[in-house]
Amino acid sequence: MTEPIDTPPAKPAMGMLERRGIEAAILKPVYEEMAARLGEAVAQDILGAAITRAAVESAAAFAATEPNGTSLKSFADLQPLWTKDDALRLEVLHQDETRFDYNVTRCRYAEMYREMGLGHIGHLLSCNRDAAFCTGYDPSIKMERTQTIMQGASHCDFRYRVDKPQG
Repeated sequence: MTEPIDTPPAKPAMGMLERRGIEAAILKPVYEEMAARLGEAVAQDILGAAITRAAVESAAAFAATEPNGTSLKSFADLQPLWTKDDALRLEVLHQDETRFDYNVTRCRYAEMYREMGLGHIGHLLSCNRDAAFCTGYDPSIKMERTQTIMQGASHCDFRYRVDKPQG
């Protein structure tokens, strides 16, 4: 078994924006070769499946480091890894033990992928990880999002709920 891409880093932690930039630079020529040989649709299916699997494995690795088990609070406490370096600007709307709602009003991930010429697959490289991360971290945490900056919206609307009591 390979090590998950997002293994919890040692302190000081590399932010996810920097990490995603490194990953995207490595994946770009691989994706381009797959698209040339297999077509865009198949290349995107392969990339999407691989990144989703990596997100679930990564989340499980993060969950394994939680000394008191996972919760919506421990999940929310991970957010600084994704917001580091002003990667995301968040407007928190509600946060308690069963609900965590926020909007992303700026996404430097989307900006970075567009600058790299990868805007058309940015949703595969980042956005599609989000729900999969919940699955691997704590399956009782459910995410709903109806729009993303990556795909042209003014903001991303993240809504997390705990599906059943934790503990």
